[in-house]
Amino acid sequence: MSTTRLLGKTGITCPQIIYGTSYLGNLYRELSEDEKLNLMQEWFNVADGKVMIDSAGKYGAGLALEVIGQGLEKLGVDPSQITISNKLGWYRVQLTSAEPTFEPGAWANLKYDAVQKISYNGILECWQQGCELLGGKFKPEIVSVHDPDEYLMAATDSEDRQKRKDDILGAYKALFELKEKGEVRAVGIGSKDWLVIKELYEEVKFDWVMFANKFTIYHHPKAIVDFMIQLEKDGVGIINSAIFNAGFLTGGDYFDYRLVDPKDSADEHLFAWREKFFTICLKHNIAPGDACLKFALSAPQIAAVALNPSKPHRMAHNKTLLNHEFPEAFWAELKSEQIIEAEYPYL
Repeated sequence: MSTTRLLGKTGITCPQIIYGTSYLGNLYRELSEDEKLNLMQEWFNVADGKVMIDSAGKYGAGLALEVIGQGLEKLGVDPSQITISNKLGWYRVQLTSAEPTFEPGAWANLKYDAVQKISYNGILECWQQGCELLGGKFKPEIVSVHDPDEYLMAATDSEDRQKRKDDILGAYKALFELKEKGEVRAVGIGSKDWLVIKELYEEVKFDWVMFANKFTIYHHPKAIVDFMIQLEKDGVGIINSAIFNAGFLTGGDYFDYRLVDPKDSADEHLFAWREKFFTICLKHNIAPGDACLKFALSAPQIAAVALNPSKPHRMAHNKTLLNHEFPEAFWAELKSEQIIEAEYPYL
């Protein structure tokens, strides 16, 4: 079974696993230069063909992009061996305070800060800076506006929201012009709120979309499945990311980036769901994270999942899962115990 799929009508072939790169920008902790290089080397060790990675100017205020450009050069990688996706909207600036202002507490030991620039001109500045940070030899072929849902959510009233939406539409106008000039091959959108993707899709014909947190073994309502069917009919490629609901589904303390509490009545249902899920996984001798990955790729509309492993050995393990089928009895029990929705059509 092939481990590559076409990304919609873009002509881009993508591996079923795309690698996120926020760890290269010192997310939560600073990996050593050797650890970062080892992670990057492993992308190529486990690849059947071209590697695809997902990065952003926001990751470490451009640090991840710098590390990628320098690391690929050190590893002797040819640009033809890798497809780079860059999410645009954050621009590196001088650090003038004790710690960066853009996501306090999330990034370790940064030398720069970042400011948001979402507009026609702003996104072109982000694009230009991203290419410079990568060092010139490697260029992103795939681009998007980073977190348009958060940009809209920050609106103070309906008038401000409309202005912000116009900013986003202006940014996309610029990105599609880059595509027309042959600077990039595909323009898309990534969002934690899939309804924002749906809203913007009425006005912007994206080449690809990335769902974050919204199509997982925990959360897969019929409305999202129907939207994915529509996107596929329209030739739009779909990438699935944040498939562990921010780590909760594999035992973490956060659910969708919010700290949850088993003693809080509002969170009790989450812990009850997870306990039942873990029990069924244990019975069938299947790791919860492996079940999450298989589910995340189960819908035929999905071209790839984006994973962000901070340990190289996870990459080889995840790749072996792609062609490994789990027993039908496992999926049947997850459905009968209402872990997976009974009407979910693909398992």
